[in-house]
Order: sequence, then structure tokens, then C-alpha cells
Amino acid sequence: MIRRSLARVFWLFSRWTLTGAGAPQQPTILVGAPHTSNWDFVLMLAIAWRLDVDVHWLGKKSLFRGWRGPIMRALGGIPVDRSDAGRVVSEVVQQTRSGEVFALVVTPDGTRGQNEYWKSGFYRIAREAQLPVTLGFVDRTTMTTGLGPTFALTGDVASDMDRIRAFFADKSGLRPELRTEPRLREESEPFEERGTDDRGERDDEHG
Repeated sequence: MIRRSLARVFWLFSRWTLTGAGAPQQPTILVGAPHTSNWDFVLMLAIAWRLDVDVHWLGKKSLFRGWRGPIMRALGGIPVDRSDAGRVVSEVVQQTRSGEVFALVVTPDGTRGQNEYWKSGFYRIAREAQLPVTLGFVDRTTMTTGLGPTFALTGDVASDMDRIRAFFADKSGLRPELRTEPRLREESEPFEERGTDDRGERDDEHG
């Protein structure tokens, strides 16, 4: 209740407009893009709290040390041990089987920088945990942000990414010059659905 009230105040005074689809009705991998600024994290929380979406996000273990740990966990953070990547999928599957409706937020274009490819972790986790993906966006050109469609990945990487590219084609991010085109290296290579390396977890110091 407090979170929804805070979100209402945020959207009342924000220059941004919340638009797009409503909250997903099933567990999902929420793809947040284009990720070009730390402000994306604030917008993500504002969207989730306004739509009453239980969001979780992956972060390196150092973000959860000391006094920051309880705060990060309260905001939905999940500390990730990069030496035990398989545990991420196992925990997501457990939550799915418990009947909990949640969104695991992943920023596949990396940490606020222009890259050649998206990281494929979101695709691997979605396929291995048998979860759909929900496309979340930030578009400075229209000052809009929100959630797009939710759909299941088919395993045809190029075809799935064509659909994702079409959605994000007119979404600029907060800093358009840092936008990364939605493209996976695996589109032109065999995609092995095992492991969760390159998950795209948050590794910055500001969430």
C-alpha cells in the first residue's frame, strides 16, 4: 500500500508518462531496455510499485555487503555468485512452482554503455525456467515508459529477437547515444540452452 502510494505521487509529479500494457498475470522475465542510465532503476521501481508487480533483480554480491544489503533485498535484489550460475535458474524455478507471480528484471544490453550485442542470460533463463518474457521500455523521445507485451520464446533465437527488435525499434532509452541494438551473438551461432553465464545482472554501485 505504501509503495503504491509513493508510486502515485511519483507519477503525479514526474515528467514521464506511464503507458503500455498492464501488469503480467504470471511469472515472467522482465527485459528492461534500453538501459542507458541509473535513472532506469528508479523508473523500474515506479512502474512496478504502481502496477503492483513483485519485481526481483540480479546483482553482484558486493552490492549486498554491509548496510546496503537489507535495502537492496527490500527493493527486490537477489545477490548472485558468479561462480554458481546454475543456482539462479533453480531459484527462479522454485518461485514459479510456488505459485508466486513475480517479474525477474534483466537488463541484457549491459550496464549503461553501448555494446555490440545484448547479453543472452535473459533468453537462457526464460527458456530453462519455461517462463515468458515481458518487454519493459524507456523512451526519452516521447517521455514514456512502461511495460509492453508478454510472450513465450520459441527457441528460434533469430525469430524471437526479430520480434523483440521490432518492439524496441522506436524506443530510445534515456540517453539515446548509449543505446544498444537488440541483438544476440547467438543469432548466428548454435544456441546451447545450458548455464546462465552473461546473465546481465546489475553490477553498478547505484542499483
